[in-house]
Formats: sequence, C-alpha cells, structure tokens
Amino acid sequence: MVLAHDGEVTPIRLACLDLAGTTIGDIAMVERAFAEAIATQGIVPGTGAYARAMVHVHRSRGCPKIEVFRGIFPDNEAQAQAANLTFERSYEGAIGRAGLTPMPGTVKTLERLRGAGIKICLITGFSRVTLSRVLSALSWSDKVDLALCPEDAGRGRPMPNMVLTAVLRLGIEDVRHVAVAGDSESDMLCGRRSGASVVAGIMTGVHSRERLLKGGATHILDSIADLPDLLLGSVRVETPVGASVV
Repeated sequence: MVLAHDGEVTPIRLACLDLAGTTIGDIAMVERAFAEAIATQGIVPGTGAYARAMVHVHRSRGCPKIEVFRGIFPDNEAQAQAANLTFERSYEGAIGRAGLTPMPGTVKTLERLRGAGIKICLITGFSRVTLSRVLSALSWSDKVDLALCPEDAGRGRPMPNMVLTAVLRLGIEDVRHVAVAGDSESDMLCGRRSGASVVAGIMTGVHSRERLLKGGATHILDSIADLPDLLLGSVRVETPVGASVV
C-alpha cells in the first residue's frame, strides 16, 4: 500500500475517482443529454453548429456542465443556464428509465481500496442535484467516504479544488498521499495541479491515451479494475516524460 515518490515511501490514503466513463458506464447517456440540451436552444443534428458544439462537449468532458454550456453559448448566460437545466432533466430521466451500470470491476475496486484503509471520494462535473440522483441510483453509500461536485468546492475541473476539498474534509495530511483517476484530460490536469502522487488515466472513457498524457497522467490503465494493483503494490512514481503503462 505504498508508492515510492522521489525516493521516499509515500502511502496512498485517498483515491479521488471520476464518475462518468471511469466508475460508471454512462457515456452515451451523457452525450444524448448534451445533444437534447443544445437542441432546445436551436442547435440541431445535421448542422455545422451542432457538429462544432459536440466537438466542444467532447473536448470539455470532465469540466462542470454549466461551464461546457457557457463555452457553447459564450454571449448568452440565459441560454447556457436553460441548456444546463435541460441537460439535468434529460440525464436524470435517462437514469430513471435505464438506471446506471458500474464499469466492470468498479465495485470490487472500491471494496479492495477501502479494505486497505484508503478513503474514496467520487468527483464529478455534475451539479449537486444530478450527483444526488446518481448516488441514489448507485446505492454506494457504504462503499465511498465522500462525493463532491464543483458547487461543493468553488471550482470544478481542471482546477484542483475538489481534490483539495476532499483532502481537507477527510483529514489527509499530505497531498502526496492522494491518487486521482479519471478518463478525461481535465481529470489529469486536476490531479497534477492538486499535487497528487498518482494521476491515473483510465482508458474506458472519452479521451485518448495522448490526451491523458497531455493532461499529465503518471499512469495509463485499461480500466478502473487495474487501480488497486497499482495503489496496493510498490510502484515508483516520478515526473515522467511520458507515463507508466500498467
């Protein structure tokens, strides 16, 4: 349960894990909700504006949803807010109809990490209302210690606020005792800016290996199921030119 960091033994005490694309497999649901949201504001499939908007959605994955809409409607806060409200209603409706499915190995990962004394914090770009709906659907209250959204920390990814808020709330003594795992470049930026020793890019989501490395991934994992073997083994973590591939 230790990592060698610049020659020092640094135990991981906290794992901050992304939701969509990392621990739950709802990427299609999220993208449909984005598409429905922008359609209510006149940006419909088959148009150049729609294609550009969805490229922006893809590039901005992991960021607060309201900020994604502000990027699509930069000069109209009312449109951004209206689209965000539609997104929340659409996504929550999809959860109600289809439920949420954990990524393979997620539950076992949570159990192994907590069994080893590592605290778990889920971090997301969803609003608090949507996050509450997600947590209710997952029934993971006995498997995680904390769940945070941008509203809880002041700023969302790629800023480090949510990770640092988790450090404070869960009584972690040193940011080097933290591991961050996610599937987007913004997850990687958030982890590196927070000072976490391990910033693991997960290949089950939206961004490529290259994008994850660009964001500062220290490791690339095929799935969240590989995280316990990384964190509970002895792995040298340095500041690499590339990243370790596990």
